[in-house]
Amino acid sequence: MARYLVERDFPAGWHVSVTLEGSQSCRLMVTNNSDDGVTWIHSYVSLDNRKSFCVCDAPNPEAVRRSATRNDLPIDRIVEVRVLDPYFYRP
Repeated sequence: MARYLVERDFPAGWHVSVTLEGSQSCRLMVTNNSDDGVTWIHSYVSLDNRKSFCVCDAPNPEAVRRSATRNDLPIDRIVEVRVLDPYFYRP
């Protein structure tokens, strides 16, 4: 399974509240993702909530696009990435 960094722009901002409603919204996204074999690992959101960088595992970029469409999320860029862990280099 490949890992992807998905860049998303939200001109009006993206807000997921830390409430039961926000939790249910995230669970629905996870369920929708699973239909295409996509696993949402985590996301980084800019301080103005206008950009996010989502890390996910998926079989291919097309699966990421399908799940984004199902979740009504934009995609500006998908980049396949590998983990570079600085602690690997400890003596």
